[in-house]
Amino acid sequence: MTTSAGTSTAPDSEPAVAPGRLDPQLIKLAAILLVGAIAGLLDTTVVNVGLDAIARDLHSTVASTQWVMTGYLLSYGMVIPLNGWAIARFGAKATWLTSLAVFLAGSIACGAAWNLGSLVAFRIVQGVGGGMLLPVLTTLLIQAAGGRPLGRLMSAVSLPAVLVPIAGPVVGGLIVSDLSWRWLFYVNVPICLLGLILAWRGLPASLATPAAVKPRLDLAGLALLSPGLAAVLYGLAQVSVHHGFGHLIVLVPLLAGLAALAGFAVRTVRSRGSVQPVIDLKLFRVPSFTGAGVMMFVAGLSMYGALLLLPLYYQQVRGASPLTAGLLLVPQGVGALLPRTIAGRLTDKLGPRPVVLAGMLLAALGTVPFALAGARTSEVLLCAALVVRGAGLTAATIAVMVGAFTGLAKEQVPHASSATRILQQVGGSFGTAVLTVILELQLTGPGHGAGLVTAFDRTFWWAIGFTVAGALPALLLRRPAPAGKTAPPG
Repeated sequence: MTTSAGTSTAPDSEPAVAPGRLDPQLIKLAAILLVGAIAGLLDTTVVNVGLDAIARDLHSTVASTQWVMTGYLLSYGMVIPLNGWAIARFGAKATWLTSLAVFLAGSIACGAAWNLGSLVAFRIVQGVGGGMLLPVLTTLLIQAAGGRPLGRLMSAVSLPAVLVPIAGPVVGGLIVSDLSWRWLFYVNVPICLLGLILAWRGLPASLATPAAVKPRLDLAGLALLSPGLAAVLYGLAQVSVHHGFGHLIVLVPLLAGLAALAGFAVRTVRSRGSVQPVIDLKLFRVPSFTGAGVMMFVAGLSMYGALLLLPLYYQQVRGASPLTAGLLLVPQGVGALLPRTIAGRLTDKLGPRPVVLAGMLLAALGTVPFALAGARTSEVLLCAALVVRGAGLTAATIAVMVGAFTGLAKEQVPHASSATRILQQVGGSFGTAVLTVILELQLTGPGHGAGLVTAFDRTFWWAIGFTVAGALPALLLRRPAPAGKTAPPG
């Protein structure tokens, strides 16, 4: 199988596969890539638990130490748009191996950091590698699927993406409790080494072939998109630090970033040359991709926003330790396991729209008990609610990923993969920032709210409202065309 750019993306020989079953070669490709991606997924949440220990050991304030997260986030977001160009220019295998090697080097350097400045610098290096992993993985799997139904594939691929970040606080809590915070980074070393060995030996040779015609990198577009994206993410990250949007350190980068992104959009729409755009905005002419893109933003908001609220609720309202709070989030991971097979099958059979709507409804219902909870609410009830919430988020995520690539040509897949990751990343940052501000306003606003419990209850209601409102774009999602047929462009 080859892309329109001339890059082969699947094994040289593809045996016939019975309808409804995944190609064994595709399963092997997914397994190899997921091993490497697990380190990047784990890193999204495992470091959060250790920020206080890092601040104490490096003699820094927690406010300064948050740059350990912000620096990673910024570099992560800046390299995502390079996904399509790098694969076409250097080949998928080289892009994957290089990204994983950079992430490994950054992890080792972070563990050996001697002060806060060096740690932040090495986290930026780590983010450069981590930012490419998931977009490259998604691109390769979608292209290798060759038009076959994507529901079952996405159910398998999305499982680590849901479970690993949820397990992160538990792993981080165990490491900080029994080992040095440096092992928050060293834990990536064996995973990355195994991922590199498997990819070097197991990825098809065809993935090492660059495109026949090397695309020119749109440097002007990249100069607008990556710094613009980084500025927006930085501004959103500063909201939680400064407890609101009404600060110059929040507003200046946020507005400058939005202006740069607007400039990128105008340039890309008006471009008529031979330079390949960093992100093809024509993707948004496909209604299903537009709906899926908005849904990915909402999924990031719902997932990462709640991952901020839930540990804080358990620690501040119920007095749990960081490790206990992490363990109490495990039921959400258990819930994520339950629907993965049936959600994929239903998406292939019914299309993504009904599965997304049902999943978002379950996610909202699973959050309601937290909006009604107090300091003594039954932990059994809250754990059951997290199971429901995890099941809903997983089902919705699987179906949204199918909808995002429905009706797209093969050469559009790298751009779609980058765009969906950017939207999810910005959505996660936006969700974290907005829910932090809402919680802060409930605690310190006029009249100082009505206490800690009520502040969390009201903030959880806002999270539920975002989830319900965000389900509306699912109406734009279309059912994939039957095998052998091409979906209309929109």
